[in-house]
Amino acid sequence: MTDGTNLLAQLRGPEILIAPGIYDAFGALMVERAGFPAAYLSGASIAYTRYGRPDLGLVGMDEVANVLSAIGERVQIPLIVDADTGYGNALNVIRTVKLFERNGANVIQLEDQSLPKRCGHLSGKTLVSAAEMVGKIKAAVDARRSQDTLIMARTDAIAVEGLDAALARAERYHEAGADILFVEAPRDLEEMRTVTSRLGGKAPLLANMVEGGKTPIRPATELQEIGYSMVIFPGGLARAVGHLMGRYFASLQAHGDTSQFRSQMIDFDEMNALIGTPEMLAAGERFDAGNFEDG
Repeated sequence: MTDGTNLLAQLRGPEILIAPGIYDAFGALMVERAGFPAAYLSGASIAYTRYGRPDLGLVGMDEVANVLSAIGERVQIPLIVDADTGYGNALNVIRTVKLFERNGANVIQLEDQSLPKRCGHLSGKTLVSAAEMVGKIKAAVDARRSQDTLIMARTDAIAVEGLDAALARAERYHEAGADILFVEAPRDLEEMRTVTSRLGGKAPLLANMVEGGKTPIRPATELQEIGYSMVIFPGGLARAVGHLMGRYFASLQAHGDTSQFRSQMIDFDEMNALIGTPEMLAAGERFDAGNFEDG
């Protein structure tokens, strides 16, 4: 499964799709090796890991595109890409969609926050009008080169305008051409069921599981029963790595070497096998100067 058409077909099927959050090509490789059907490139996780900063709109379009390009060159699984607000107005959305599609995005997610945006599970969000977001979605649909590139519309309206307004916005976004709908940060299972009851017959729905966020964490099987088609864990990897880093550095500080931590580490040969070093060296030997005669 390497394109949006097949991804959309799976989202319309009976089983929920789990897309772990990633922030670099190594994480994408590990997601692919683990057998997941897709990965979610999280703007928040790029901010956390690349800059050690919060998700407050600090990561720009070109930065995400560069990360996406490296990931797309390394793995074959579909990539769902967080494009924040599209980094501006409808003209910025057009450029974002063209750039991200060219760099390997299969699904491009756009949200209706105003600038500067912030993590969907932080307080103090503000929104653009529904009409402006409709225009941005239409611009995204027009800008994509292939119908296989899917547009996902996210609304953050629950925290700002309430659940009913968020559902009304999502319906308008679907009518504007969004292939997938994402109602951010429902506050309990009742709200989640209301979302799926109202919108489930219109388009595939995404659930966002943020550890410690506003939405209760539920297993994929339960989210499937509620009516969601896809679930992402956008910051889970960054949080797990952060926890491991703390333990690793504490051990190194205490013992002066890594021997106490070796059982939790990938060794040199295993790492090289994982990242494809033998295959790359073999490919390089095919073009070694010694294999060709001058003239």
